Amino acid sequence: MSLDRSTVRTIAYLARLRVAEDQLDALATELSAILDFVEQLNTVDTGGVEPMTSVAHIQLPLRADAVSDGGAPDTVLANAPLPIDGTYAVPKVVE
Repeated sequence: MSLDRSTVRTIAYLARLRVAEDQLDALATELSAILDFVEQLNTVDTGGVEPMTSVAHIQLPLRADAVSDGGAPDTVLANAPLPIDGTYAVPKVVE
């Protein structure tokens, strides 16, 4: 995929990047090469490959899904600058 100067200028604007006019052609070439590589990856057959979250085969330890107060609510609330009725009180952020 080939990108032109105006497309790169738009991408830079949307990404909030300041790119000098003399660097637009070089950036267009680099971005085009990246997009060409991604298009190559789309041609790879991944039909028999299972999705994975890590390259290491590790089984994460699971715990029971039970609702609790954490075992030490007073200790947790000790960090609160202004606890009210057993909860954190925070300043209003929407007016």
